[in-house]
Amino acid sequence: MKVIPLSAFSDNYIWVIHSSNSNAVTVVDPGDASPVIDYIEANQLSLETILITHHHNDHIGGVETLKNRYQCQVFVPKRDNQSFSDRDLVEGDKVSVLNDEYQFRVIEVPGHTMGHIAFYGHGALFCGDTLFKAGCGRMFEGTPPVFHESLQKLADLPAETKVYCAHEYTLANLKFAQSVEPDNPAITKEIEYSQSLRDKNQPTLPSTIGQELEFNPFLRCHKRSVQETATEAAKEKTFSDPVRTFATIRRLKDNF
Repeated sequence: MKVIPLSAFSDNYIWVIHSSNSNAVTVVDPGDASPVIDYIEANQLSLETILITHHHNDHIGGVETLKNRYQCQVFVPKRDNQSFSDRDLVEGDKVSVLNDEYQFRVIEVPGHTMGHIAFYGHGALFCGDTLFKAGCGRMFEGTPPVFHESLQKLADLPAETKVYCAHEYTLANLKFAQSVEPDNPAITKEIEYSQSLRDKNQPTLPSTIGQELEFNPFLRCHKRSVQETATEAAKEKTFSDPVRTFATIRRLKDNF
């Protein structure tokens, strides 16, 4: 499956999924229509479908312009109740795109927003702002137990799953991860690699679920090294609850 990132705003990625046997494409979370239009026109493509993970404007801002221009279908989380939706999605729904060439399963992942969904299929995960490389989204609408459960759903996917998130936050996330686990060699290695990519103005994405389990503190809340940092920050007796650990390090990241 050919997936191309389009840069938008200062650090967003709009993902373009190409058909292997036609000029049709699907785009994920087009917060800005302009880079999508430029790409489609330059490559003589046809926009068939838009997939939306959540309602924030930097993910949906370009939808109406694109829908009006290309008459494409738009698939949206049901809870977000968007007027431009052609199909409202809930947990377990199957989405077929590009003339049924690719099928994705819908996973509900509330936390960043309560209606947030992810699309999983063909070894790929399009997860919006729920899971970042070495990080996770801010907890705008959810609670720690809800968000932690969502991240566990993603952590349980096959290790080789490619993670296509929506922002280039990697280096900042890794800097925070290193403050949580200063002795984790996987973090040091990933900082060097990701910095080399950014030095060449290349995306640090996608990562994989297997990589995230090695260096993403929000997927490592069951690890003693992460729990020790959370305990110290909370100034409490040692605790080992992954949800409390997640809540604590999420607060630390908010103020990092």
